[in-house]
Amino acid sequence: MRNSLKIATAAALLSCFAGASVYAGTKIIQKVEYFGTPASSISSAVAIPKGVAAYWTSGTVPPLLNKEGTTVYERYGDTKTQAEGVLKTLEAGLKEQGLSLKDVTYLRVYIAPDAAKGGEYDYQGWFDAYAKFFNTEDNPTKPARSTVGVASLVNPDWLIEIEAFAAYPKQK
Repeated sequence: MRNSLKIATAAALLSCFAGASVYAGTKIIQKVEYFGTPASSISSAVAIPKGVAAYWTSGTVPPLLNKEGTTVYERYGDTKTQAEGVLKTLEAGLKEQGLSLKDVTYLRVYIAPDAAKGGEYDYQGWFDAYAKFFNTEDNPTKPARSTVGVASLVNPDWLIEIEAFAAYPKQK
């Protein structure tokens, strides 16, 4: 009985892998593809071709604007200002790797509550900053994205932290 159960389990698992392989092989992707509705500012999914190198950043935090500042906004700015600073930092890091924001496929964004806004999350500040860098005439890329409200970040002055994932363009 135990051997029959093991054989049945193995057969079921094997059929899952075989089915996934058949499904995965139905479309050959030649370049990074973004999926979603044209009206959305983000993609619902991104497909990356086999063999394309990836670049992942750790969480990138806002740059210090004024170390003598007496408030969060004076030291780091509001959520929008912090997000713009993070995106500029990411842009510079990508450039060092031969990449640009056009190569970004996914963003994971953590937003902390803003005490100056009654402890509310300033999602709109993030969305406004994002709109300056993505889905624009200069950069039509719309990466897939997750935005998560968290209780806090490592530094209590930080209102946002962003991880970026990029795909190197295929060499011709």
